Amino acid sequence: MALLKRSTPAPPVEDGRMTLMEHIRELRNRIVKMLLAVVVGTVVGFAFFGPIWDFMTAPFCRLPQAYRITNGAACTLVVHGVLDGFMINLKVAIIFGAVVSAPIWLYQVWAFVTPGLYQNERRYSLGFLCLAVPLFAAGAALAYLTMDRGLSLLLSFVPGNAVPLIDVDDYLTFLILMLVIFGVSFLMPLLMVFLNVIGVLRFQTVAKHQRMVVFLLFVFAAVATPSQDPFTMLALALPMVILFFVAEVFMHFHDKRKDAADALRARAIEEELDGASASSADSVDTLD
Repeated sequence: MALLKRSTPAPPVEDGRMTLMEHIRELRNRIVKMLLAVVVGTVVGFAFFGPIWDFMTAPFCRLPQAYRITNGAACTLVVHGVLDGFMINLKVAIIFGAVVSAPIWLYQVWAFVTPGLYQNERRYSLGFLCLAVPLFAAGAALAYLTMDRGLSLLLSFVPGNAVPLIDVDDYLTFLILMLVIFGVSFLMPLLMVFLNVIGVLRFQTVAKHQRMVVFLLFVFAAVATPSQDPFTMLALALPMVILFFVAEVFMHFHDKRKDAADALRARAIEEELDGASASSADSVDTLD
């Protein structure tokens, strides 16, 4: 009978903090909302598969006719299995759903993390998020606009008596890798600025290794680009270097202003201590 007794509720936690079970319950609810948003976006992706597919295959269709199979006026990719058609629809719909529902699941992540941050950390992280989204979109847009050049250069090595049969899965993997790598690469200078603002990375440290950082950016672009062609590497490396110099200028002025503020604060504390010591000395003289 003791097992059937109603358990007494746990006492509320002081300072408004949540218990472990409450954190787990909140995480579960937010994950459910994120999944529902992606599912709704996936359903919309299924409904509008045609225009989405035309948009995703546009870089391939911009290739010269010698590098692709043509079916009338349309460009053609290759499928090998009976179920490949359905899997292509499903994959494209899921990708579209994840992208379209990004504001919702980003907000859910933000709302779950925010209560554990201090006020200044919330401000910095919110500014970082507001800048990260357009920078990632700019990198992905650059990859989308230049991807046909990289494909054209790679396919130019195909012998003249051979026909390139590009599989749909291979093309989608290549497209997603290009978009993600370019988008994430554009966030590296922003990460530098964020580390500088919170006091982890100083301008002097970056300036001391400036040439090495620029060299490593080119090496990263050469290794990270799936196509491994010089045009795509330069298309990724040059904007990264420009953004790096912009971040370096910001770090210079931020550190200069922070050092001036720290010097004023130290001087004020020193004057306050000198005044306090002088007043204590006067009081001792008065007692004597």
